[in-house]
Amino acid sequence: MSQKTYNADSITVLKGLEPVKQRPGMYTRTEHPLHVIQEVIDNAADEAMAGYCKKIGVTLHLDGSISVSDDGRGIPVEIHPVEGVSTVEVVFTRLHAGGKFNKTDEDSAYRFSGGLHGVGVSVTNALSHRLEVDVVRDGARHRLVFSGGDVIEPLVRIGDAPKKASGTTVRAWPDAKYFDAPDLPRAELERLLRSKAVLMPGLEVSLTIEGSEPRTWRFDDGMRGYLSEALHDEPLIPLFAGEKFAPKGDDTFAAGEGASWAVAWTLEGSPVRESYVNLIPTPAGGTHEAGLRDGIFTAIKNFIDHHALLPKGVKLTADDAFGRASFLLSARVLDPSFQGQTKERLNSRDAVQLVSRMVRDPFELWLNEHVDYGKKLAELAIKAAQARARAAQKVEKRKSSGVAVLPGKLSDCESEDITRNELFLVEGDSAGGSAKMARDKDTQAILPLRGKVQNAWEVDRERLFANAEIHDIAVALGVDAHTPDSTPDLSELRYGKVIIMSDADVDGSHIQTLLLTLFFRHFPKLIEHGHIYVAQPPLYRIDVPAMGKKRPPRRLYALDDQELTSLRDRLAHEGVKPEHVEVGRFKGLGEMNPDQLRETTMDPATRRVLPIHVRADAFKETLRVFTMLMGKGEAAGRRAWMEEKGDSVDADV
Repeated sequence: MSQKTYNADSITVLKGLEPVKQRPGMYTRTEHPLHVIQEVIDNAADEAMAGYCKKIGVTLHLDGSISVSDDGRGIPVEIHPVEGVSTVEVVFTRLHAGGKFNKTDEDSAYRFSGGLHGVGVSVTNALSHRLEVDVVRDGARHRLVFSGGDVIEPLVRIGDAPKKASGTTVRAWPDAKYFDAPDLPRAELERLLRSKAVLMPGLEVSLTIEGSEPRTWRFDDGMRGYLSEALHDEPLIPLFAGEKFAPKGDDTFAAGEGASWAVAWTLEGSPVRESYVNLIPTPAGGTHEAGLRDGIFTAIKNFIDHHALLPKGVKLTADDAFGRASFLLSARVLDPSFQGQTKERLNSRDAVQLVSRMVRDPFELWLNEHVDYGKKLAELAIKAAQARARAAQKVEKRKSSGVAVLPGKLSDCESEDITRNELFLVEGDSAGGSAKMARDKDTQAILPLRGKVQNAWEVDRERLFANAEIHDIAVALGVDAHTPDSTPDLSELRYGKVIIMSDADVDGSHIQTLLLTLFFRHFPKLIEHGHIYVAQPPLYRIDVPAMGKKRPPRRLYALDDQELTSLRDRLAHEGVKPEHVEVGRFKGLGEMNPDQLRETTMDPATRRVLPIHVRADAFKETLRVFTMLMGKGEAAGRRAWMEEKGDSVDADV
């Protein structure tokens, strides 16, 4: 049998924009081209946020291209001092390039830009079969044209322009081979453009379908006016809107960090909730929303305590005060950390404290200036708490009849509200001990697992509970084993979220696989109804020293080597010397102290967890893969699969 040669020629180094073309899903959403166009729109919005742009126009052309124009300052066209080509070419051809890295200058236009990695418009360029850039500045018009990320028409001056005129127009033809669908979702694009107008009062944003009249958005009243229009029902009290930002010399936050908001409460209908970070929509929420929730709840609770409104025996939670709230939130965060390049969820841990602090005092002052409104909100929160307590008592009575004795090693939570309760299945007794100290005893339960759970793929349902670990999991959950086509009774389920928490290594991945096998084979309805999650503990801890009086020491965490590299790049661009950055690698969950485990892996406001689900159209394929990977008689299939897929495995796994 011949053996493939493995030498220096076997190693491929991807240069320039090639990594984007090879793995586009690592840099952008590939369902459709909207996100690569959003990168261009975000650049124009950054100019508006810095005060240099009054109009942004987007045009959908009949030939499938999309153009974005703004009347900002225009991208610089002079030769870059390091790269030796025009600055506009650098912006569109270098992955980690742009004004967004210049965060140390308090007058920088990109100080609160949404861009994190500096890969935005270069990704747009890489994934377009043609891209044209027109720049107006300094009394001249310039043009640069690319194809597949490569320059095909070098930068040239194409004419004169009025001295005071400036701006940038980017026209892109996204390459259909990189996307599942070639067309932009019109409704999502309109929401994105409207949001820019909402968040920047006075900015005029337009969308034109070639050959039709443009649709224009402009909100002079900003978020207050937009939320008033969006509410389906009359608010319980007048909207509470405001903004607050850290001043120069703040001990905790950088100058300019803060938030603006509009909040309203209604008694009926679905709440309207939209959040943004540096003008970037965050549809999956994140730590800034957690901060708003905390600040609002703390202010209402302080008002209730100050006026002695809380009945005896009633315990308030944030859900009681915030459950009927609608809001618009726009946070400004220096160097925001997002979950993934698509920036749908904010992960910056400091944002919880930042937004909470900015909102809490103004809202508490407003409540005490409008006592009647404050009492209405207090009554709403207290009624919600009482209804929750009554529901919990009913659950307790139903459970008290013949429930199995809970496992002795289970550290259960106090709450009976399964929508809030979480069960952590933790690898090992050592990590289990740390998790018990790190948890929220009210809503988080811990079940340590000793060793690796049995491979349950071919275990009969009648013999399943002979395994002690599986028996303990099932009893703790309160759900019987079942099949995909059955209708099990989930009314006795004791936890709304079951979170698998294992080490970030090979053994941890094996334990995750064994537990997911158990749930997919014997508890499939828990996956179908969205109850199963996998925790993502970080692999690295990064200690960053203080940078003067305005930037205290920081502790950052990286999920893997790729995220560590991105953080190193970001810190280098901030001016932090690499030799001053200390990087530590966690060997396992047991190495983390309870505070670190809580912050990185357990606190809902700052952790990262992956929801597990199986698409209906992918069930048969998922079943086939599980059978091939976990079946006892599938060794030959597994070997062939590993020979075929082995080069796809991450090197650090």
